[in-house]
Amino acid sequence: MLQWMKRHKKAICKIWLITSLVIFVSLFASVNVLAEEETTASANNLIDVNISAGDGSDMASVLQMLLVLTVIALAPSILIMLTSFTRIVIVLHFTRAAIGTQTVPPNQVIIGLSLFLTFFVMQPTFNEVYTNAIEPLSNNEISLEEAYDIGVKPIRKFMLSQVSTKDLDTFFSAAGVEEGSIESEDDIEMRVLVPAFIISELRIAFIIGFLIYLPFIVIDMVVSSTLMSMGMMMLPPTTISAPFKILLFVMADGWNLIIGNLLKTF
Repeated sequence: MLQWMKRHKKAICKIWLITSLVIFVSLFASVNVLAEEETTASANNLIDVNISAGDGSDMASVLQMLLVLTVIALAPSILIMLTSFTRIVIVLHFTRAAIGTQTVPPNQVIIGLSLFLTFFVMQPTFNEVYTNAIEPLSNNEISLEEAYDIGVKPIRKFMLSQVSTKDLDTFFSAAGVEEGSIESEDDIEMRVLVPAFIISELRIAFIIGFLIYLPFIVIDMVVSSTLMSMGMMMLPPTTISAPFKILLFVMADGWNLIIGNLLKTF
């Protein structure tokens, strides 16, 4: 049987190819027939989607829906970039790296703790946004544009309290804004304020991370010099220093110190 299949290998391949083409064409034809039947049924039943640009109302509602879906999709980015989340999660990551525990605490714990600390820091701002913008909008007391103008003010106030003047000047120069044209904080556009705020948060987070690293680097240096003096050059210093780092961090109540002082920076 195997010898016969080897001798007629080309013929078997041709038969298989023709059969596959026949099956594909049959399926394609059946799909077209079903589509034509559904189109005919829709035309006979006068089914109408009712999306038209006649007076603009239907199209406006569709665009409103797309805008809402876009805002929902960008909500995580807005939460991360316009709040204290960036600084907190970077500092916690530096803390884990400085101790030397690669996966302890895990990423889920760090992100969850960062989110709860972000809600703790941003609660006054969120309460002000809800009271002055979201609640009146839900009661149809103000329009959507007015709600945005009112709701963005507390967020602008928070970002302006944390942003660096140097970063603002950098983006003013990049945006081509003249120095004398900014008379008050209300004249600062969001396209300038948001990236300046993010860069300021990154700088502060890296400075705090550097300060956290310093005592643990001292432990690594002491352990490395001790191993070198004992002739144990093949033994990785991190293996010996990791327990001492964890012991120092626990005895100093490190999580309380780091998170407490981190919250004070806001």
